[in-house]
Amino acid sequence: MKFPTPLVPATLIKRYKRFLFDAVLADGQTITGSCPNTGSMRGLTTPGSPIWLSVHDSPTRKYKHALELVEADGTTVGINTGLPNRIVEEAILAGRLETLKGYGDLKREQKYGKNSRIDLMLTDPERAPAYVEVKNVHFIRQENLAEFPDSETRRGAKHLEELGDMVEAGNRGIMVYLVQRSDCDRLKICRDLDSNYAEAFDRAISRGVEAVAVRCHISPQEICFDSMIPVDEPGL
Repeated sequence: MKFPTPLVPATLIKRYKRFLFDAVLADGQTITGSCPNTGSMRGLTTPGSPIWLSVHDSPTRKYKHALELVEADGTTVGINTGLPNRIVEEAILAGRLETLKGYGDLKREQKYGKNSRIDLMLTDPERAPAYVEVKNVHFIRQENLAEFPDSETRRGAKHLEELGDMVEAGNRGIMVYLVQRSDCDRLKICRDLDSNYAEAFDRAISRGVEAVAVRCHISPQEICFDSMIPVDEPGL
């Protein structure tokens, strides 16, 4: 996924109220912008961090700048949680995700389960439908190891239960963890920060839900599929 307009570099002052950040642009101007990530962003909000911003001229936007990338741990990290579905969709349509090749139709945001919407639904006359849920990942504590989640997520646990229901109804259920950084070679479930999610994950895997992780190539020009990385088995 290429950014539609060039990102501009800046230096982070602080991120606050979940939706906002202050930064200094290259010309010395101090600005307030919107943060398209309401999560904890653990490890990615250090004052003084180099960041990259998208610029929007829409008169309906309160803030002109939006935070897109943060430099942390010696690498560039994508933080916009509105992008993973698009990145995964592009990878599927390009045939980059082996486990999701061969489907004739892809639809977004389809109703399923108990008052929920699945991120992507793949259908084909020759095979069972595939329900694909996408999760954004950018948390790291140990070198080369991505972890999810970085805080409690009841909604995430609910999605795992509903994917399990879809599998038991004769469909495929696939959880795709999109790692928006390039310095990780595997992913594990973060059991100490959300034991409830870990239990839901283990239960979903035992019911036949598939879990795959995708590592991204990140630059101020684009975020795109790089490679598949393994997901640690339940309980490990």
